Amino acid sequence: MQYLVSVIHDAAALATEDEMATIDVFNDRLQAGGHWVFAGGLGSPSTATVIDNRAGEPVFTDGPFVESKEYLAGFWIIEAPDLDVALKLATEGSKACNRKIEVRPFR
Repeated sequence: MQYLVSVIHDAAALATEDEMATIDVFNDRLQAGGHWVFAGGLGSPSTATVIDNRAGEPVFTDGPFVESKEYLAGFWIIEAPDLDVALKLATEGSKACNRKIEVRPFR
């Protein structure tokens, strides 16, 4: 089963060099354990563009969809046999990136 492991952040600053090094070690561990599918960091919310094409004409809005202190800073897509393993890996990911993590299974 695959899981989306979202990295939740609440500050404008990006990951420090030390955090990035720790994240790289965690990424290597995911790959070695066969859990790695894909991962990526995201630009800050100010770089977002929201598109709403529900009413016939698309409306483009600069900035995030929701105004919030917390935002999605990055993610992993992992492979795990069950939720318990996914949560264990996400716990390690939270420590590695020094951020809160949200885990959701793919349907």
